[in-house]
Amino acid sequence: MTIHIEPELKAKLKAPDLTSNTGGIISPNPFWLASAPPANSGDQVKRAFDHGWGGAVWKTLGTPIQNVSSRFGGLHYRGTRAIGFNNIELITDRPLETNFREIADVKKQYPKHAVIVSLMVETEDEWRDLIARSIDSGADGLELNFGCPHGMCERGMGSAVGQEPALNERITGWAVKYSTIPVLVKLTPNVDDILPHGLAAKRGGAHGVSLINTIKSIIGIDLDRMVLEPRMGSLSSNGGYCGAAVKPIALHMLGCLSSSPDFRLPISGIGGITNWRDATEFLALGANSVQVCTEVMLRGYRIVEDMIDGLSRFMVEKGYSKLDDLVGRAVPSYSDWGDLDLNYETVAKIDADKCIGCHLCVVACHDGAHQCIHPQNGTFVPRVDESECVGCNLCQIVCPVPDCITMTPVDNGFAPGTWNQHLVGRANLRPKKGVH
Repeated sequence: MTIHIEPELKAKLKAPDLTSNTGGIISPNPFWLASAPPANSGDQVKRAFDHGWGGAVWKTLGTPIQNVSSRFGGLHYRGTRAIGFNNIELITDRPLETNFREIADVKKQYPKHAVIVSLMVETEDEWRDLIARSIDSGADGLELNFGCPHGMCERGMGSAVGQEPALNERITGWAVKYSTIPVLVKLTPNVDDILPHGLAAKRGGAHGVSLINTIKSIIGIDLDRMVLEPRMGSLSSNGGYCGAAVKPIALHMLGCLSSSPDFRLPISGIGGITNWRDATEFLALGANSVQVCTEVMLRGYRIVEDMIDGLSRFMVEKGYSKLDDLVGRAVPSYSDWGDLDLNYETVAKIDADKCIGCHLCVVACHDGAHQCIHPQNGTFVPRVDESECVGCNLCQIVCPVPDCITMTPVDNGFAPGTWNQHLVGRANLRPKKGVH
């Protein structure tokens, strides 16, 4: 029996092309290992590629160091282990000769996968030497580590460079001068505004940037010993914060760069990516590839299989045939607050058939919002006073039942109007609610 499939449907069912191009670095899919323990050796990177990772940024090379013990800390919340992660680990502690030999071996066995070498040294001569050795090993690109917030920055490297646009531009210029392969600059989030630092990398000639690196942090305190975690005997220090909890910060900085008309460089997105949806959000907000570290450390290389499958299914469902069809789709929605439509209005609607009567929405609204959700006599389903509801979303956030509370747009009769338009007399704003 022959089943006829309409051409339009057949085209839709075709697997999308996940090929990624990040500043000239080509990989079979956008999923890269970030420069960290999971990309510390050739055997590790080979196993990662066998599982499906499209690229790997090698653990940062420089003058090999001695690491501390212990060096990792986890933030656990309400039964969930390590929603945040902290590390005080530095760059490679393995001989450079060993690293370069393994890089060459990986590229020989996996020529279609992207191998990017992360570098961090001090002098121009050192940069020139390690760049030449990286190129000789067959690397597809370089990532300049201007982001490490602990240890190396105390030696004048890492985020000490990333926080100074002039240094960023100068050292990027050195790398671009000596490199025949693409150069990415890894930016630090430990700044008040990421744009000047992205623009410094651009002025230096970078082919793209990667962000974010880890956030300077203290993960917690051992209250029995009264020592910071992770502890080294009776002492500890600040480290780099990463993991699922940093995703909103990473997306913010990604959006700042991808929405700037002055930037316009490819971006490899990093920070809190745990599954295909996280990765897809980064791609939609302008990332050309995504890098993952903490989730691999917690769950292993196999997570990429679900990431590839989930991204592919999403692209088929949305009709995206290649990765570039998805990259940047959400960027136009990134706006300054003054340009938001203040006359757009929503109110909370509670589905009585789905409500379980927990009244978490009542407590949240009364204690933390605008006192517009109330208990009702004769039913466990709360009532929303729409005349006072400001559409803040808090009730929807605390509700444990999916789709029980929805934020429904209201036609209030007012034309769209922003604060900036209002200031110059070009918009009338709707009456305020919830200010009694």
